[in-house]
Amino acid sequence: MPISVILHISNEEPIIGDIEGMPQASDSVLILHNPRKRDGKDVPYLDTDVTVVIYPWEKINFVEIMPAEAEEEIIGFVRE
Repeated sequence: MPISVILHISNEEPIIGDIEGMPQASDSVLILHNPRKRDGKDVPYLDTDVTVVIYPWEKINFVEIMPAEAEEEIIGFVRE
């Protein structure tokens, strides 16, 4: 199941995409599927047909992991 992330790249606007699994400490790159801007538009420096981008960790400031749709639907115990 793909994991939705917001990728913060050095000197660039953040982009949204999907990764196949959580990155490991031994990884030297991050493979991002379906890259797009936060508003859903195409990333301007990528060709419109690009569906997978490989970023080296040296270019990445940090990665935000977005909650899964199933996690958003969970309603916890509410005490009244």
